[in-house]
Amino acid sequence: MVAKPAGDSGADSKGSKKSGSNAASAEATQQAPPVQQQPPIPPAPAPAAPVVSEEAKDHWKKGNALFESSKFQEAIAEYDEALKIDEKYADAYFNRALTFRIVHDYDSAQKDLEVVLKLQPKSHDAPLLIGDILESKNDFLGARFWYEKSLANNPNYTEAKNRLEHIDSLIHMESQPNYGTGAKKSTVGGSGKSMEQEGTLIEEGQIKRIAFTKPKIKFNDVVGLDKVKKYLKENIVYAIERPELFKKYGKKRGLGLILYGPPGVGKTLIVSAIGGEASANVLIARINQIIDMYTGNTEKNLHAIFEQARKNTPCIIMFDELDAMGTKRGGEGPQGGESSAMRIAVNQFLTEMNGLEENPEGIFVIGTTNQPWDIDPALKRSGRFGDAIYLKPPGYRDRVALIKFEMKNKPSGWINYGRIARATTGYSPADISRIVDKAAMRPLLHEYRYNKGRSLGMSDFIAILKDKDTAGSSLDEWYSMVKKDVISKTETQMVDGKKQEIVKEGKLDAQEKILYKKMVKDIKWNTNKLVIGFRKITRWWATYLF
Repeated sequence: MVAKPAGDSGADSKGSKKSGSNAASAEATQQAPPVQQQPPIPPAPAPAAPVVSEEAKDHWKKGNALFESSKFQEAIAEYDEALKIDEKYADAYFNRALTFRIVHDYDSAQKDLEVVLKLQPKSHDAPLLIGDILESKNDFLGARFWYEKSLANNPNYTEAKNRLEHIDSLIHMESQPNYGTGAKKSTVGGSGKSMEQEGTLIEEGQIKRIAFTKPKIKFNDVVGLDKVKKYLKENIVYAIERPELFKKYGKKRGLGLILYGPPGVGKTLIVSAIGGEASANVLIARINQIIDMYTGNTEKNLHAIFEQARKNTPCIIMFDELDAMGTKRGGEGPQGGESSAMRIAVNQFLTEMNGLEENPEGIFVIGTTNQPWDIDPALKRSGRFGDAIYLKPPGYRDRVALIKFEMKNKPSGWINYGRIARATTGYSPADISRIVDKAAMRPLLHEYRYNKGRSLGMSDFIAILKDKDTAGSSLDEWYSMVKKDVISKTETQMVDGKKQEIVKEGKLDAQEKILYKKMVKDIKWNTNKLVIGFRKITRWWATYLF
């Protein structure tokens, strides 16, 4: 049988390789059953790991740091130096192979991986990356062979299993007869499917055409966020309206920034408002359109998006859920960037942003996220997504304004906006919009049933706010969920029979704590027990006793 493509194991964010060319742990000799009351045979000692000189390790670490900064040629030079010192340094061969793969030097990558397999025959990552390279060359049968070898070396390797399934579907699709004009027959699901969504055309997992919009809404249609709107107007709208002025003062007509904050606070809405203010094209790049299971498609999709933006300037590209697209390389868990596919995708993203940094004229890239701490640090440096703006939930006055805004064009009677604003303390704009929408359904259904219209009134709002199935803030659960990611906590554990206090740090490093201090402060405030209790009392009082 032949094998399928899998992910790789590159350098982690600290510069060390997590799973790359790790030697398979030696099999422990099985204990013999006791014979004539003799003790069992002790397990054979594991072979000692090859000793690598510190000088070679230093070059390897420097190469990893350069790799994380997308300085691939310099990284290769450092791996070269490490291998001059120690020609049997498997980790250096593997990381150099991964770097060669990223710069599309497939032959050099494959030669290095063959050396890795000679040094570490049980490596599961090396055959996986060989399969990945062969798949990118459309050698599906060859790729399948190496994926199977990867899985044979590690039967629990999930990435190898996934790639094997994907390559089988590709081989199956290639064997299908052509239909009609020569196009392949569509398959159900996966990348074998062509789809057209709102002007965006995706064929075989590749973006062929991306939809642009010219929004009609403006900043006046966005309630609150006055400081945010001021910043965006000065740095994006003015740059589009008066490019010669920015050129005169040496300001680049391009910007990369992150809009971050809790879900439902209006991040997507305000990006559309920027386009409306500046009469610019807006391209919303969604993760489900970009990420594809087959080798190379994700990188091609990213390139296609930036290419189409360059042809349609002035243009605002919005990457929705940037943390999913630009996930930290070397992180933990399934979204931690451990597979070769995700590492390569992130590096392609960096390459596109580097090209934009050199020639930014008229392209503005905005990433939105609820979890900025999960974004790869290399994306957040100056010149890429160098600025970060926090969108906080609305305060009392903004909630009053939001409710009034949502009530436009609705037949209404007397409304106590202040009371509703207090009853929705801690609600997001999306929550408030939902409450107004649910309240408006009551007079609508009344007219439908009795053929007699009536106005939307306070009784409708109170009925919705009292209904536990329709009321409630989505932010309460969100703050509770992200608290563990952001705020360090002290736990008491028993060590050698003694109580010891251990501090468990959150995901934010020292620099990120400063960069996202507004959000950290907001999360701490909204997860404080006294604040939670006071908020509950305020909501109950405004709903039942006001």
